[in-house]
Amino acid sequence: MTIRPLHAADRGMPPAYELAVAAVLLDMDGTLVDSTAVVEAVWGEFAATHGVDLEAVLRFSHGRRTIDTVTAFLPDPHQARDVAADIEADELVRLEGIIAIPGARDLLASLPDACVAVVTSAERELAVRRLTAVGLSCPTVLVAAEDVEAGKPSPDGFLRAAAALGVSAEDCAAFEDAEAGLQAARAAGAFTVVVGGYESPITRDLRRVIDFRQVRARIEGHRVVLALP
Repeated sequence: MTIRPLHAADRGMPPAYELAVAAVLLDMDGTLVDSTAVVEAVWGEFAATHGVDLEAVLRFSHGRRTIDTVTAFLPDPHQARDVAADIEADELVRLEGIIAIPGARDLLASLPDACVAVVTSAERELAVRRLTAVGLSCPTVLVAAEDVEAGKPSPDGFLRAAAALGVSAEDCAAFEDAEAGLQAARAAGAFTVVVGGYESPITRDLRRVIDFRQVRARIEGHRVVLALP
């Protein structure tokens, strides 16, 4: 991985950088696709039905697999599996209000399929439906909830995606928007970039983009060169 500054930044802003990597690993919800309205509605119904605190559910669920969230709030594993399955089936038909994150379409179009993967906590069918619904292409390598034994914040998804692309995760850039995903990307060794406004101790030393209009990608040989603010 190669990092080099491009120019002096404006006062109060971080310098611009070019980052040369083998591949780009992208979260989906909150990173490529804004599904906030649907997610909040689904978890709101879950919280109301089962008498749990919605704010606690939303804080925990962001970036995690459905089964992991449900299990955290419903101690009966059999009930948790059934409830998670119902939620996942419900989400498949709730596509209203989902939009692409600005710039995501152009970024994906600029990346060869062999250099990009999606790493999501959603089930594969839901991920494909959401990406397709907002007009985004689905990379060949898409690591979904059912593809890993341990979901985010475990690094398994990012490691699996990098391996499928034939590269090291440490030679990749990973874009994430949530605590669990950021922890997973960091643990995998990827150069981790925050998408959006989420802040926590883990984000203090990370690069950040508001959305993908701030990212440019080009191919040089077998490397992806990303321009970041």
